[in-house]
Amino acid sequence: MLSERVRELVRERRIDPRNDAAAVRSVALDVLAEHERRSLTGAVRAIDDSELVVGRIVADLSGFGPLQPYLDDPTVEEIWINQPDRVFVARDGKHELTATMLTAAQVRELVERMLSSSGRRLDISQPFVDAMLPGGHRLHVVLEGISRDFAAVNVRKFVAKAHSLNDLVALGTIDDATATFLHASVLAGLNIVVSGGTQAGKTTLLNCLAAAIPGSQRLVSAEEVFELKGTHPDWVALQTRQAGLEGTGEITLRALVKEALRMRPSRLIIGEVRSAECLDLLLALNAGLPGMASIHANSARQALVKMCTLPLLAGENIGSAFVVPTVASSVEVVVHVAFDGNGARRVREVVAVTGRVENGIIESEPVFTRRNGLLVRDHGMPARREAFEAAGIDLDEVLGTTGSSSGTSRWAH
Repeated sequence: MLSERVRELVRERRIDPRNDAAAVRSVALDVLAEHERRSLTGAVRAIDDSELVVGRIVADLSGFGPLQPYLDDPTVEEIWINQPDRVFVARDGKHELTATMLTAAQVRELVERMLSSSGRRLDISQPFVDAMLPGGHRLHVVLEGISRDFAAVNVRKFVAKAHSLNDLVALGTIDDATATFLHASVLAGLNIVVSGGTQAGKTTLLNCLAAAIPGSQRLVSAEEVFELKGTHPDWVALQTRQAGLEGTGEITLRALVKEALRMRPSRLIIGEVRSAECLDLLLALNAGLPGMASIHANSARQALVKMCTLPLLAGENIGSAFVVPTVASSVEVVVHVAFDGNGARRVREVVAVTGRVENGIIESEPVFTRRNGLLVRDHGMPARREAFEAAGIDLDEVLGTTGSSSGTSRWAH
């Protein structure tokens, strides 16, 4: 077979297929050219689509085999394998079953190949894994036995269509007025939380907000796997680490948040708050360090509720009497993003936290709300007007108001 001949030559020439796909392609072209010469004599059958054959060989040796075309397709947002013969992809927020048919052995080989470059492992003692693929895509695998019959594989592609708030305006995720307010909030050093569901665009929005941070400031980010990306000149990115075979060496997100504070950050960014690290984030924000984070929630109000709940996981000595006022004084703006009816990602609301608590409830006010498909200015105002003034920003001009608005507040437990 042609692929076997290519493998043989790759080994003979000591080519590393994972790091030198161009060399593998060159070998494949040589093998195919030789095959075509032999086909002229009738010794072998001619190949109809030589470019397709070369692409498959390179994908098998240097890429991820049958999944590689989906990884290369910019319209595909996520790929998942429920069973070897049931491979799905998502495009524009909508799921579709593909015609790709794998075997259980192929799935195992693909998972092993994907993990080989990540430094992470998957075995009986560690049946779940999150890892980053060479192309920047996020891999999640649940081992067979935990997942019924077959391993469950998800590859979430980081298809960044936006790198700035202006890009989000062009995509229709936000409008000019909302972008102007968010940009001003970043410059003023407000603490911003991005909330939303899975694949709703939280990371992209967080990246766009980070892009608005002045280049003179130092960013330190912490996340489970590297997903935040940017061109900021002074940015240190940290990610968690699994425990080794001996059960030691684990680096948690809590540890990274604490470590980040020792690195002289001007801003702290947490890729996604899921557990007790929320307490460490709140303590950092409450101490005056501006920060941003994302969180899974189905509304801005529920994001505040969740931020009041997660710190309780840090220990029995942490109670709501401490956490709720800390959230109220630390989080200043919540931006909620979600899919609309057509599968497009849209900011649904921007909420300002007033800093006030009554009967254990955090008060917040909507600054922008999506109505009839459009983001409209609501009555809410950020609490720290002085932060905008210190940054040389006229908040009334940004929001198109002549002073503080009044109205019915939105409340969050």
